[in-house]
Amino acid sequence: MITEKREKQILTMSFISGLIFAIIEFIFSIYSDSQSALTDAVYDASELVFIALLLFLTPLFHKPVSEKHPYGYFQIESIFVIIKSVMMLSVTIGVLVEILKSALAGGNMVNNAQIAIFQFCLGSGSIFIYLLMRKLNKNLSSPTITAELLGWKLDIIYSFGMSLTFFISLYLKHTSLAWISPYVDSMIAVMVMLFVLPESAKVLWEAIKNVFLFSPEKAWVEEIKEVCNPILEEYHFLPLFYDITKTGRHLWIAVYFQIEEECLNVNELQKAWKAVNEQVQKSYQECTCELILMPKTMDIG
Repeated sequence: MITEKREKQILTMSFISGLIFAIIEFIFSIYSDSQSALTDAVYDASELVFIALLLFLTPLFHKPVSEKHPYGYFQIESIFVIIKSVMMLSVTIGVLVEILKSALAGGNMVNNAQIAIFQFCLGSGSIFIYLLMRKLNKNLSSPTITAELLGWKLDIIYSFGMSLTFFISLYLKHTSLAWISPYVDSMIAVMVMLFVLPESAKVLWEAIKNVFLFSPEKAWVEEIKEVCNPILEEYHFLPLFYDITKTGRHLWIAVYFQIEEECLNVNELQKAWKAVNEQVQKSYQECTCELILMPKTMDIG
């Protein structure tokens, strides 16, 4: 209950902050006729739709599994991440085409000093929100919050990067590179989109893997084995293979093992199961680990 309450608190903070930023950016983009500010506003507004939906869906992510829902509601989160990523990619490509058309038509003249100061103020505000959210997220394990933190981190880099670039462009007006000035706004907007596209595609692929219950990355599997194997060896359990699945924020680990003895001590199994779960949950908060005994006659290759 505390985890759910904290998660909703962080999402609410992100929603309210994002709404304020989006309104300010839309107003400024109209006032300054800046394509880069408009791009930022479009991204922030798109984010708000999904944060609002997640605020209502968060309680589902904390419901226990059941016979009817063996994986709980964790996959709903992955499905929403897929929808969000596809929409963001579509918006990015659409806005990118319009900006390229504008650049080919002669660029976009704006007040560079005005935009530089505006983006510096946005970056400073984003740092405050990001640090506060990260502090509240210290003991949580939520892919949704992690994605939100990544979004705010990108906003910080974007805002300060834009601010610096527009300040530099002020000096270009007095050099032989003055012809670049009309294209600075469009170039920054395009560069930001090209930077965001790979990240959005990566998030989309991770969500697709979760929905189809693909195994996590090999490095992650090896890390889990390093945590579990010493405990299994302590109880003389011989691990055969690990069946690891990630659904949304939850990690499911099934360790198939054999024993040298003819019979299994149930108390030993219970102690080993408890020790493994306690150790794994230190690294992966949302995690379920089970130990499954395999007959000696069965060889898993």
